[in-house]
Amino acid sequence: MTALPILPQPGLLFTLASFIAIIAVLVVVHEGGHFLAGRLFGARIEAFAVGFGPELFGRTDRRGVRWRVNAIPLGGYVKFVGDMNEASQLDPSLLSLPESERRGLFAFLPLWQRAVIVAAGPAINFLFAILVLAAYNMAVGYYTAPAQVARVLPGSAAAAAGVMAGDKVLRVDGTRVDRFEDMVHIVMTSTGAPLVLEVERAGRILPINVVPRMVRTVDRFGNVNAVPQLGIASPPERLRAVGPMAALKWATLDTIGITQAIWRGIRQVVLGERALADMGGPVQTAKIAGEQASLGLAAVVRFIAFFSINIGFINLLPIPMLDGGHLLLYGIEAVRRRPLADAVQQWAFMSGFAALMSLMLVLTWYDMGKVGLWSRLAGLLG
Repeated sequence: MTALPILPQPGLLFTLASFIAIIAVLVVVHEGGHFLAGRLFGARIEAFAVGFGPELFGRTDRRGVRWRVNAIPLGGYVKFVGDMNEASQLDPSLLSLPESERRGLFAFLPLWQRAVIVAAGPAINFLFAILVLAAYNMAVGYYTAPAQVARVLPGSAAAAAGVMAGDKVLRVDGTRVDRFEDMVHIVMTSTGAPLVLEVERAGRILPINVVPRMVRTVDRFGNVNAVPQLGIASPPERLRAVGPMAALKWATLDTIGITQAIWRGIRQVVLGERALADMGGPVQTAKIAGEQASLGLAAVVRFIAFFSINIGFINLLPIPMLDGGHLLLYGIEAVRRRPLADAVQQWAFMSGFAALMSLMLVLTWYDMGKVGLWSRLAGLLG
């Protein structure tokens, strides 16, 4: 098979512009979920912001909502009237308000309504990804191949384990696979530990233990990665023209598969099966965004869908400052029949903020190493 030519890395300005544009779209999508749900329940909204920090420009609409574009393009927020900050912490002074003045304040909405408003952000990220992928499927078609072994590469992990051409793969490590793509997702997000393939061969179901081999790969931009591989060739992919319902079905399956892959990666890091350095931070994400944007509209559309799923999933993690942290506190409030003490909530939000900032700094440090900054500095100093 002829290797694809190595493409030049996109320029810094193009990469930054692509990253900021993609972030802006997904911030509007995510915060739009909070905004629309808040409007649905009559919550009064003070500001809708893209970015953090000082305001660059904005306008105030007739409802009194300030629409802002801020200086640091790495997120955004919806600030409800009565919020002490962008994390929607309650201003303690509101507790002294009489009942007549609490109408429309987020903090005094019924608990289930507050939970829906918070959950609407991540939910719309997943919905947006499904709709984007469905539109892509309808415009381009859907490539798929059955989960069957067309060929086993000589000397590969699959050959050593006894996998044979013609085997139909039913499950990988207990997870059902219907398409060859499903199997690839599971193997590519594994750590090189043994996997159990459940295959159908001549009418019999056989379990086969395979130890993936870490193989050095070079992508179209010259990035070198070590990835686990079995050494199994897929049947020829077929391009199917699909209608709206089929497009939604495949988009939903792809979204579920990507979500499962993200969960596997995070679980592996938490359990120490994968190094924290394997996770990408903002610099690495920006680099990938620029690379995908340089490949054209089709590639950047799929990346936007993938990134939207990531944002939705990460925001559901039960960490204070994130939507999942708010939902966790609401769950505790529902069980206790009253919210946690203000001091406890303040401590939780500060701890969550410190943890997130620490993680971002560590990931950025690793990112700088991946893009070669530290080796260049060492060369200059040496």
